Amino acid sequence: MDTLNTNARAVLRRETIGIVFQSFNLIPSLTVRENVALPQRLAGQTRKSADARTSELLKGLGLHDFQNAAVTTLSGGQQQRVAMARAVANRPAVLLADEPTGSLDTEASANVIGLLKQEHQRGQTIVMVTHDYSVASAADRIVRLRDGLVVDDEHIEPHPADLYIDELVGRTTPSAFERLVSFE
Repeated sequence: MDTLNTNARAVLRRETIGIVFQSFNLIPSLTVRENVALPQRLAGQTRKSADARTSELLKGLGLHDFQNAAVTTLSGGQQQRVAMARAVANRPAVLLADEPTGSLDTEASANVIGLLKQEHQRGQTIVMVTHDYSVASAADRIVRLRDGLVVDDEHIEPHPADLYIDELVGRTTPSAFERLVSFE
């Protein structure tokens, strides 16, 4: 990356990395649909293709009825799900997620975890920071950090909470994340 100019680095980030920020970073002047479709259109996808993927994501995250709403009118949990949809819209190779379920209730969290599992099964690497053990238990690898140092790195079997999340959202997918980072 050091050899790339600023524009080339921006393209690389846009096409290979999705980021879910804790503060959402949505564009307030755009609707829910426009926020999710924007990175797809910037990546050169057709309007039809971007609309289809956007609809799929919004439906899966329980946001279909809010697609034409201004993001500023949404609750924090709804904004967090819009941010998740936007981050995975281009199916990036790597997803970086900072507390992606922090503002969500149980059902919405289950939908987000289900989406992450689906994306991982398609080959996406997911690096997630969470303090929530029930979210961490959905991972197949957990790296624990304390004071910036790795204190544990374990591969785990599916946890009952993972099975509960699958049951709640009606999915039967196996444990999904390639990597999950958890702070103690």
